[in-house]
Amino acid sequence: MIVRRHFLIGAGLAAGTLSAPAVLRAQERVIKMGALRLIHSMPPHFYERFAPAGTKIEIITFDSPTDGKNAVVTKSVDFGTFGIAAAILGAAAGEPVVVVGALSNKGMGVISKAGSDVKTVKDLKGKRVGIWPGSTQEVFIMERLRMEGLSIRDVTSVRVPFGEMHAMLSRGDIDAYVGAEPGPALSITSGVGQLVEYPYGTAMGGLNMIFGTHEETVAAKPELITTMLKIHRQAVEFMNANKQVVADTTVQRLGANRAAVEQALGANNIEYVWKLDETVQKQAKTYAEQMLSLRQIRALPDFAKFLNPKFSNEISA
Repeated sequence: MIVRRHFLIGAGLAAGTLSAPAVLRAQERVIKMGALRLIHSMPPHFYERFAPAGTKIEIITFDSPTDGKNAVVTKSVDFGTFGIAAAILGAAAGEPVVVVGALSNKGMGVISKAGSDVKTVKDLKGKRVGIWPGSTQEVFIMERLRMEGLSIRDVTSVRVPFGEMHAMLSRGDIDAYVGAEPGPALSITSGVGQLVEYPYGTAMGGLNMIFGTHEETVAAKPELITTMLKIHRQAVEFMNANKQVVADTTVQRLGANRAAVEQALGANNIEYVWKLDETVQKQAKTYAEQMLSLRQIRALPDFAKFLNPKFSNEISA
């Protein structure tokens, strides 16, 4: 089941918006922004600080990267933040999703039951491992298994949404999981789990989430993309300089466990970014090639359309 939570943010308070004359409300520009219910998808929740006068940003929260990507493809939202894996899956299938900016790196963790003998990726052999299909985490763990001489066939892959991984590990339904923050941090701080590794030792680095839109928006509303990326850059720079505010807002907006959020931020397992630079593009291409080799996609995306650094470059000065 898809669960969405809506937030209206922007210039002015919500109460003021409700009491304003209808004619003024009609003149306001409302931008629909998709975000995941994850700490590394928090930048949209800070756009309110930097939105131009007359602009309202409606945040629609999704519980899976695929749902977030599909919302962009169907134009249910104007922009979306979701994992690079979901973006590549869509683009490789011919869907009109375009990456115009970066969002966050890292934010992953391989976690096993505290006190168990699963201390390395090699130890996952024969174990029940919680993995969300089609996620960035799935591609990373498959590559890490390959690097250790294993494959996904050497583990029992259990389909588990990110939000349920910690609970399933706690109950003993799985032996380990490949999760998204703040799940790994929650397992560590609660004593339920232990860190196996942060899986960034591949050619894909810490690549995780991106800022995407529909190809028709690129063609018809380039000025809107520029405006949104300027807001996004300001939000990211503010967040990187104010981690305690990020922690407070994450707890308030997502109902996340404070100890877990502070652990994830304190361990530097979240890296907020905005620029679609050469490094991100190279990692994205490597990532797509990895998905192709794993037969998760049948063909590589048309990178000339899929990765569009034009707007990011424009605001880099």
